[in-house]
Amino acid sequence: MNFEPYPFEKLNNLLENVKPNQDYFPSVLTIGEPQFATPDFIQKALCVNAPLLKKYPKTAGESILRKAQRDFMHRRFGVTLQDEQIIPTFGTREVLFNFPQFLLFDIKEPVMAYTNPFYQIYEGAALATRAKVIHLSLNKQNNYKPTINEDLLSTCNLVILNFPNNPTTATLTLQELGEWVKLALKHNFVLLNDECYSEIYTDNPPPSLLEAALHVNNDSFKNILVINSISKRSSAPGLRSGFIAGDATILQAYMKYRTYIGCASPLPLQQAAAKAWSDEEHVAQARAIYKENFQIAKAILKTEIPDATFYLWLYVGDALAFTKKLYRDYNVKVLPGEFLAREDAEGKNPGKGFVRIALVESPQKTEDALKRVKECLREQR
Repeated sequence: MNFEPYPFEKLNNLLENVKPNQDYFPSVLTIGEPQFATPDFIQKALCVNAPLLKKYPKTAGESILRKAQRDFMHRRFGVTLQDEQIIPTFGTREVLFNFPQFLLFDIKEPVMAYTNPFYQIYEGAALATRAKVIHLSLNKQNNYKPTINEDLLSTCNLVILNFPNNPTTATLTLQELGEWVKLALKHNFVLLNDECYSEIYTDNPPPSLLEAALHVNNDSFKNILVINSISKRSSAPGLRSGFIAGDATILQAYMKYRTYIGCASPLPLQQAAAKAWSDEEHVAQARAIYKENFQIAKAILKTEIPDATFYLWLYVGDALAFTKKLYRDYNVKVLPGEFLAREDAEGKNPGKGFVRIALVESPQKTEDALKRVKECLREQR
């Protein structure tokens, strides 16, 4: 399989011969990894349950974790899930890679569509399944929301959305998500929304695709699935706690498939994750920091405050040249948007000209870094 290098590997290659200005403290704004300590109550739960390492975990997940995740979906989205409608996963990266392989295995010429720019694991899954890819490009012209082309969608077996969106920060309304649910039923494709940023919002909580399914009377979630994770929500990517939820018929078969993969989460991690999924106070505290960071960005760069995520999707013109200059002159790393996207059917890369800036540091460090970004922009223009 000929996998593309990950965006961060491309960035390392781009900056390989660039010497950063040592007059500045290094600032890395490239990866979506919260730079705050995992809350104490989660760490304590992990330590207290360390003796459980002597036991094998269940592939299906422990009941305490499944309940915590179901309760989260009910509390946050008003969605009541039965036990067979949710599967705890070892984060979401693994499920985004192996679920398409499971789903598309028996299809002779599978077709997979996903948003562009994208989380690169979508592309990896398409390569692993030998699927034809349809890019749903997100650009200024469509307000960073995928344009619906029913002729193309009618050929799809699997469509992956990612809203709230990484990296463009766009969100879809309940009504817009509902239209996608209707399309999945009309054209009989499986629709999965990657909702890992659903809890990182500034004011109004974005809806879930499962919430939208109920809104259009798809009460059984036929053809509809979501994934979510505590990595961003709880500043705990190392806990590797996520889930996939929705259509019970699909998940029943997928659960059988997962018993062969061997990616069950260790019991101490499950216990700590259950605590994290059950608490909202620490999430609200993190959201307040991210909102403050966006307010700082607005004051310095005159950028709009997005509805969700902790990214800036900033147009800079020649993003490769800007990225090298910013690192060389100001010791700040950002990620060129073209590394996160591919050329679409029209030969356009929707990430070209943009950089993604992850505002995952403290407000003080964020302010310092963004002042350097501003100065670099001033010089480039």
